[in-house]
Amino acid sequence: MNQVVHRFKAEFFKTLAHPVRLAILEHLRSGEKSVNELQVLLGADQSTVSQQLARLRAGNLVDTRKEGTTVYYMIRDPLVFDLMDVAREIFNRQLISHQALLRQVSEEVPLP
Repeated sequence: MNQVVHRFKAEFFKTLAHPVRLAILEHLRSGEKSVNELQVLLGADQSTVSQQLARLRAGNLVDTRKEGTTVYYMIRDPLVFDLMDVAREIFNRQLISHQALLRQVSEEVPLP
């Protein structure tokens, strides 16, 4: 595959690779939200929320709509939720695998 395509994909995943951005996307799953609404939901200050929304917008993951002085953010492509759901399943499987390994280790009989 072409390096340009790899770079594009890497940038897409970098856009997702931040806890606040992931939390924002999860909150937008239920519909558009204003910056103020997201601040309350995230328990974060306005500058943090705005900075992360700007990154999501630059990565073409969210769109905006302005109503008076309020800017509302919404998901640009709902397929991002399918990706997040698949990632959650992968994480769950990894955690289950780690739990099984921890169980095996804890059940080992110590050598004399």
